[in-house]
Amino acid sequence: MLIRHARPDDFEDVVRIEWENFSPAEAASEQAIKERLDMICDTFLIAEIDGRIAGYIEGPVVAQRYLTDDLFHKVTRNPHQGGFIAVTSLSVDKKFKGQGVGTTLIAALKDLAIAQERQGINLTCHDYLIAYYEMNGFLDEGESESTHGGATWYNMVWENPQLS
Repeated sequence: MLIRHARPDDFEDVVRIEWENFSPAEAASEQAIKERLDMICDTFLIAEIDGRIAGYIEGPVVAQRYLTDDLFHKVTRNPHQGGFIAVTSLSVDKKFKGQGVGTTLIAALKDLAIAQERQGINLTCHDYLIAYYEMNGFLDEGESESTHGGATWYNMVWENPQLS
């Protein structure tokens, strides 16, 4: 499996994978994906297997500990260091599920957070994914204020051990 930074030509595969994994209310729009590919490619990672995009993880860098709903709609360029990488999408192509792609992407994002001297990584997830993220080193910090897609979300945080 190859992990690399996203490129603009990944657009069609990213949109397809996003839309097959999230409800219409939760999925990123084509415009949001285009902006993320353009503006935050330094925190947008792609997993490739045999030349095919198997999944991706991405999100902007923010100052606050918890992800906020505006991040799903507004993208700004990342600062060079500091802050938290706020994961707005981790998505795996259905053909590659169960092969450790998501876990590998999370590990690569942790390495990136350390290299970029970020405070850590934050994300929100549904209750049935809390154990998955805990298995990947995240702490459950309770119910989120997020109402993205009309759902209930939980704050998950991983802190950079190099900065503790």
